[in-house]
Amino acid sequence: MERVSEQKAPRVRRRRGAAESLGQIVLVFESIIVFLAGLAVFGLKALPDAVPDWWGIVGGAVVAVAMLVVSGLLRHRWGIVLGWALQVLVALAAFLVPAIGLVAVIFGAMWAYATIKGASLDRRNARLQAQAESANGE
Repeated sequence: MERVSEQKAPRVRRRRGAAESLGQIVLVFESIIVFLAGLAVFGLKALPDAVPDWWGIVGGAVVAVAMLVVSGLLRHRWGIVLGWALQVLVALAAFLVPAIGLVAVIFGAMWAYATIKGASLDRRNARLQAQAESANGE
């Protein structure tokens, strides 16, 4: 007796916008740099005397993992807001090690470009798709 196997239709992938894609790229690469900055805070003993130095590593690792998690949440508006909050947190770390300020400026600018220009591209693409659908009578 032969069994007929059913073939499942391939799963349709969710369409990702430019803001989400660009934001994910920025946050994933920034997470690596933030972890390394945590190591620098530890190595330079930049924390106040009342705080053990190993908290630099813990802080860098926690913020790096938070960036990776938020990169998966960028499809939501509040995910973008969390990304901005993480950018502010990295900028505040410049009080511990001033060189982190340079990292904050560079990645902050890339994050701003990714979210602002990405949203602009998403609106343009949605408008063009709506025009194409109306021209095709769909």
